[in-house]
Amino acid sequence: MTKGQTRQVIGWREWVAIPSLGIKKIKVKLDTGARTSALHVSNLEIVKKGKTQFAEFTVHPKQRCLTPQYKARQPILGFRRVTSSNGKTSTRPVIKTVMILGGVKREIEITLVNRDLMGFRMLLGRTAIKGEFIVEAGRSYLAARQLTWRN
Repeated sequence: MTKGQTRQVIGWREWVAIPSLGIKKIKVKLDTGARTSALHVSNLEIVKKGKTQFAEFTVHPKQRCLTPQYKARQPILGFRRVTSSNGKTSTRPVIKTVMILGGVKREIEITLVNRDLMGFRMLLGRTAIKGEFIVEAGRSYLAARQLTWRN
């Protein structure tokens, strides 16, 4: 963000695009208590090619629905120990990708995890929104009309 630029106001839930994963839109919950973002994936496999590790996985962006589904292969940035809201700690692979929220395109880190029982397929943590956005906790989908990425 440059000097004099205002931050975009977003709600506690929004629509985000993740072009590198083929996702035109996925409903996310903003979680300012979480440092890192988390994406629901299934069929997660860690594969090694040379010295690089990759995460191969399937994404189902719609809650309680198996279609559409996108298969993805992304380089693993590292592994992070994460404590979930229920207090359980797990080690998750981390990938780096670009998200588009409203008119803002930004590279973010995402941990990959099975969130099947959760209400949202993706949590957007505070480092993904830091410096660019202000969260208005009582409102939803404020940036949805500004989603600019199209297939």
